[in-house]
Amino acid sequence: MTQRIRGAVLEACGGERPYALSRPITVSDLELAPPGPDELLVRVEAAGICHSDLSVVDGHRVRPTPMLLGHEAAGRVVEVGTAVTEVSVGQRVVMAFLPRCGECAGCATDGRMPCTPGSAANNAGVLLAGDRRLTRDGEPVHHHLGVSGFATYAVVDRRSVTPVADDVPPDVAAVLGCAVLTGGGAVLNVARPGPGDRVAVVGLGGVGMAAVLTAVSLGADVIGVDAVPGKLATARELGAAEAYTPEEAAAAGVRAALVVEAAGHPRAFETAVALTAAGGTTVTVGLPGPDARSSVSPLLLTAEARTIVGSYLGSAVPQRDIPVYAQLWREGRLPVERLISSHIGLEEINAAMDRLAEGIELRQIITFG
Repeated sequence: MTQRIRGAVLEACGGERPYALSRPITVSDLELAPPGPDELLVRVEAAGICHSDLSVVDGHRVRPTPMLLGHEAAGRVVEVGTAVTEVSVGQRVVMAFLPRCGECAGCATDGRMPCTPGSAANNAGVLLAGDRRLTRDGEPVHHHLGVSGFATYAVVDRRSVTPVADDVPPDVAAVLGCAVLTGGGAVLNVARPGPGDRVAVVGLGGVGMAAVLTAVSLGADVIGVDAVPGKLATARELGAAEAYTPEEAAAAGVRAALVVEAAGHPRAFETAVALTAAGGTTVTVGLPGPDARSSVSPLLLTAEARTIVGSYLGSAVPQRDIPVYAQLWREGRLPVERLISSHIGLEEINAAMDRLAEGIELRQIITFG
């Protein structure tokens, strides 16, 4: 039966900052329809605030509105559809923002390409089956990336979730679903450093810091780079051997065989390419605005045998990768909780977007009772 929930609804993209004053996001009461045959009803326990949420709020990623935001979340399954057999009521699940149908050409690439039906559903603001389960006062509300996790409950497709054991806390589980999948995946699935390899990470937000943690867990020699000096100390605390602003890195002649760009900004991409050693690989996982452009010398790529690789969602297959990260966390090698800078309530969502835009938070986690 349809139930009442409470969630954070973006009314329109492109709102003006500070969001604490303009309040583009309304915390509303909504109606949530029951799950379809391939769907689950999840009681949300924790949800992380990511730049992918901010990019919809500020208009860099235009999505249909009104939209219930949130794509990085974890919670308990309270109801399953008639066709769901691999997930049970009571299990904790991580929700990931790209469902994989398992049948399309994209899914056949083992994570290198996104799922075609999943991407189409995300762009349309619907679940993988093509339906919406959200309404407000009888009017439809769009889903955000198949999750809409900034709410007390969510209906999601079974292919958007991965179960985790109860020993993984909800806030840690939530961060596994985007920050670690994306930043960690750029390292684990694409860069693939060995012990002692020199890895630079450009852009030290939640995704970039997850890349730092993952590279450190693999025994790499890690360099952190960010334009915000305050983040450099945090990178060192997380295990980076060196940390620089882009200007400092250029002046010091820093080079690395493997460089991960996680800022989603054209200048950061140029910095990452400049830091890549001859014969090295630049992995870009950030998502700049669609009109962003960078300047790169093709001669340099040829003469120095460089490689540039794009990685969407860390080239991840969530059902494959999340258990790997959960085990690394369990062994103490991937202290994901150190990415969490604060825990907040749902009503703080507009101010939280301001703090994220100002670069003063890594991962703010919305917690639910």
